[in-house]
Amino acid sequence: QVDLLESGGDSVQAGGSLRLSCATSGDTYNPYCMAWFRQAPGKEREAVTTIDNNGRTYYADSAKVRFTISADNTKKILHLQMTNLKPEDTAVYYCAARYPYSRCITDPRRGDFMYWGQGTQVTVSS
Repeated sequence: QVDLLESGGDSVQAGGSLRLSCATSGDTYNPYCMAWFRQAPGKEREAVTTIDNNGRTYYADSAKVRFTISADNTKKILHLQMTNLKPEDTAVYYCAARYPYSRCITDPRRGDFMYWGQGTQVTVSS
């Protein structure tokens, strides 16, 4: 069992930055595939970025350049640094985890992940 708890969501102006965190507990944090997903109102939950236990990463096109995922293995915390935020980044952001698998950094999908946090709201106003 892995428990995930996100924090850091907020309301910001376009162009601003936020840092989301996901505190993990349980015995399956390492090795792992961990991810940030987001879900905007009326839309499907989509993968934003992932990181595997070797530090390799995946970014959705919308997140490339502006977002950075990082994992503090000692503190068991996953971070998502978001810069130059846009109104279309408005969504509930979810932390997710699973055991390592081949699609972790190539084609992560919502249905592949078995552990989820409760989500944190990010609102970007223009």
